[in-house]
Amino acid sequence: MTTMTRRTALASMGAALATPAFLKKAHAAEVTLRVAHFLPGVAPMQTQFFDVWAKEISDASNGAIEMQMFPSMQLGGKPPQLADQARQGIADITWTLPVYTPDRFPVAETMALPFMVTNAEKTSVAMHQLMQEFGQNEYKGLKPLAFHTHDGGKFHTRGQKISTAEDLKGLKLRAPNQATGKMLELMGAETVFFPVTEMVVGLSNGVIDGCCLPYEVVPAFKLQELTSVTNEPEAGARGLYCNTFALVMNERKYEGLSDDLRKVIDDASGAALSQRLGAQFDKFEAFGRSVVEKQGNEIHTIPAAEIAKWREMATPIYDEWIGKLNDAGHDGAAIVARANELLDAG
Repeated sequence: MTTMTRRTALASMGAALATPAFLKKAHAAEVTLRVAHFLPGVAPMQTQFFDVWAKEISDASNGAIEMQMFPSMQLGGKPPQLADQARQGIADITWTLPVYTPDRFPVAETMALPFMVTNAEKTSVAMHQLMQEFGQNEYKGLKPLAFHTHDGGKFHTRGQKISTAEDLKGLKLRAPNQATGKMLELMGAETVFFPVTEMVVGLSNGVIDGCCLPYEVVPAFKLQELTSVTNEPEAGARGLYCNTFALVMNERKYEGLSDDLRKVIDDASGAALSQRLGAQFDKFEAFGRSVVEKQGNEIHTIPAAEIAKWREMATPIYDEWIGKLNDAGHDGAAIVARANELLDAG
């Protein structure tokens, strides 16, 4: 073997030794992660986020990590069981809402209180920070990958304009969560709780006058055809409510990965992913609003000064939540105050 050939061979051997193991197996996945959620496979969340995110992780690991998607609860169970499915290893990663299991994840639920939302991106950043500061022990057995919210809800009605609390009196509205339902009742509305599928029937037959949901939900259920007026807070005011989301991974599965593969997961999660998910929901929101506009429905503005009054009216709801946080071993007042501080700073 010539000197040049030996040098080339040694150089190649050195490069091979220096290459992480997962990079050597570009065409054979070392790890398959099952990702489960409750939405249909055709939902924008699947096609515009999960599919893209999975490919990014596959590319970053050079094919060593493969994600298998199980939308529509294809691994069995019901949406409230998603966090436990990840903890038990039925799925490796799940995307779920803390409000599906009321009071179980109280820190993560805090941003789902009334008027604890600006837009989805900023509120998601605030929620991630809140969980870093106060919610580290809330998801035991799980590796949180991201926390986020959707944009603030709006009142979609069959014709009623809402400018003041007085306009809510007697209206029958479908409420999206317990805290928002209590807020609406404080202002005189009659609230009902049922799945969104039943909400469509309720709007169609006049059982309810409207619902409180973000624009992003509108296209999937054709709410623009079932309602004629959308009442939204004035720009700059807090949104009516938002629901919170958690993207979590089985902790044992995460810890069982090699250092290189854990880094791939770490690089694709955390604060940046929370912000990205929030921004994704702001895009969904803008599209939903465009659908309402295209339908020709009226978009009515609720003055910011009125929203401020409603926040004062919701004080008993915040006080009750602070008590729940205290009962769970937290400093409830500090958590609610910090949440508001983060939202105002955003």
